[in-house]
Formats: sequence, structure tokens, C-alpha cells
Amino acid sequence: MTDEPLVLGIETSCDETGVGIVRGTTLLADAVASSVDEHARFGGVVPEVASRAHLEAMVPTIDRALKEAGISAKDLDGIAVTAGPGLAGALLVGVSAAKAYAYALGKPLYGVNHLASHICVDQLEHGPLPEPTMALLVSGGHSSLLLSADITSDVRPMGSTIDDAAGEAFDKIARVLNLGFPGGPVIDRYAREGDPEAIAFPRGLTGPRDPAYDFSFSGLKTAVARWIEARRAAGEEVPVRDVAASFQEAVVDVLTRKAVRACKDEGVDHLMIGGGVAANSRLRALAQERCEKAGIRLRVPRPKLCTDNGAMVAALGAEMVARGRAASSWDLSADSSLPVTDPHVPGHDHVHEVSKENLYS
Repeated sequence: MTDEPLVLGIETSCDETGVGIVRGTTLLADAVASSVDEHARFGGVVPEVASRAHLEAMVPTIDRALKEAGISAKDLDGIAVTAGPGLAGALLVGVSAAKAYAYALGKPLYGVNHLASHICVDQLEHGPLPEPTMALLVSGGHSSLLLSADITSDVRPMGSTIDDAAGEAFDKIARVLNLGFPGGPVIDRYAREGDPEAIAFPRGLTGPRDPAYDFSFSGLKTAVARWIEARRAAGEEVPVRDVAASFQEAVVDVLTRKAVRACKDEGVDHLMIGGGVAANSRLRALAQERCEKAGIRLRVPRPKLCTDNGAMVAALGAEMVARGRAASSWDLSADSSLPVTDPHVPGHDHVHEVSKENLYS
């Protein structure tokens, strides 16, 4: 027996229906239903397709998570759900499902921030987060540097992408190279057999007068695409592995350089890396190398916890319960642009004051 909160988390910000269950900082279940194959033929995520896929997958995925955890839904202490940021339609599916389950079970509802969840998930692997912690979040929709003094209430943005996110750039270059979708894993695989110094691609926003912590990958993406087009126009073979390795090196060089600089400037000795691109093998290796030289402890969750999943939402929800944060009210809605400065969306009325009995069977 334990007094640690038992929380179910629902994540539907993009193309994966994730349902996780945690007890405190212990992961009990992590069920994911991905619709990535349905988007592959379009070369990117189609919001309407994602929303419909979430509708179909929601109940079966929740049932699978409960079975995997070996618990009954009535045993839960709370329901957490991603309220934003993300695709509006996809978020609405998750929020609606979370409300339904919370009301039927008579449990508190916690609408949480997608980005803060990506930080909090590291607790499931490496224990409680040091306070403060610097976090580098890198995915298809986000490239952000965040300083977290309290993951439930105090997350401060240090820098972010001003155009393409890193993961988005990976997808676009993979498409130019005819490698398919999603681009991150396939470029990582090809890059392992290529020369990262073969082509000198540009490093965006690294000049002395550029913003210290912001990112830009649009210029890099354009430079790589033009280099490939020039080779093809000249009738020359494109060295796919060298292009992949050189492009990847340009991305991870900037990401790790700025993250380490932010840690030094803020006097923070811990760096956490999360988001889907955190699964990239070169990013992990270079970050480890630079952090060791700078005396910074690096924390990176295993790849499955880096991509979008319900476990990260449950982890943040459990932290909300443990710290006594206010539950969300019934008027909780999806916010596609929810700022990271709002780790969760509280409300004026507690769910227990509205739901008087367990309606779940």
C-alpha cells in the first residue's frame, strides 16, 4: 500500500493517442495508439485525420492501460489530460474524454500543459526533478529552452524557435531526400553511415548579435534543399548518408550549444532533454559530451518516453495531486496555444463538488 497518488493521463495533442497510469513517480502503464501510418501518405500530420483517429482509439486505449496497470478505474485518484498546446480538434477529443471519465468516477480533473508534461516525464525514469532544472524540448512542433523552478507552477521560457521546429525540419529534409515520413528516425539511421563534416551547412542564430537562446531552422532547411537540388540539376548523385549526417549535425550542434550556454548563464547544473527529437542518437551523444565538459548533469528519458505519450501527462497530474494544486473546473477547454507559463489550468469549482457519485461501471 502507498499514499502516492494514482493518476491516469490522456495525451492527444497531435497524432498519437496516449494513455498512461502512474503511482507517484512509478510508471504502471503506457498505452499508445498511433495514427502515423494514416498521415504518411500526406507527408505530414492532417489535423482532421488525427482527431478522428483519437475518437476511435480513446476507449480501447484507456481499457488497455487499466488492464496493463492491473487496476480498476475506480481506484484512481485523479484524471489528467493535455489541455494544450497542440492541434485544437485533437486536444478537444482528449479533454472531452477526460471530463467524461472524471465525472463518471467522481475524481478530480487536471488540465495540464503538454510542454511541462514532457519535462515531468523524466521523473518516471530518474526520480524527482532538481529545482531548478533547465529543459531543452525538441519535437516536430516545438524547440524550446525552459527553466523550471517548480514543474507545477513555475516554468519560464528562455528561448524558442522563431520558424521551423527541429523535428519539422527533419521531416522536410527527409521528404526532399525521398526517405518518407516521419523524418527523424530515418535521417538518424542514414546519418550513422554518413560523414557529419562532409557538407558545411549553416548554423542558424549563432552570431554574436543573435538571440542567445532562440532557434531557427528554416534557413538550414532551405540551404540543404538547395544543395540537393543543385546536385540533381547537374545530374550528380546525391550522397544521401552524408547529407543526412551533415544536416543532423547542424541541428544538434545548435541545440546543444545553446542549451549548455543557458545552463551556464543561469547557474543551473542539470539539463533535461525531452520531446520526440530527444530520441535522436547524435543529439544524445553530443549533449552528453558537452555537458560532461561543462560539469552539467544530463537527464534524458528513454526514447519511448520522449515521444508524445500518456505517461508524461499522468506524471504531471500525479505531481499536481501530490503538491495539492487546484483541480480544473468543468469549463476546462482545449487551448491550442496554451503558454508554458501555465503548467496546468486550475478552476474555481472542484470536481468532487459537482460529481457526487461513481457513475462508472
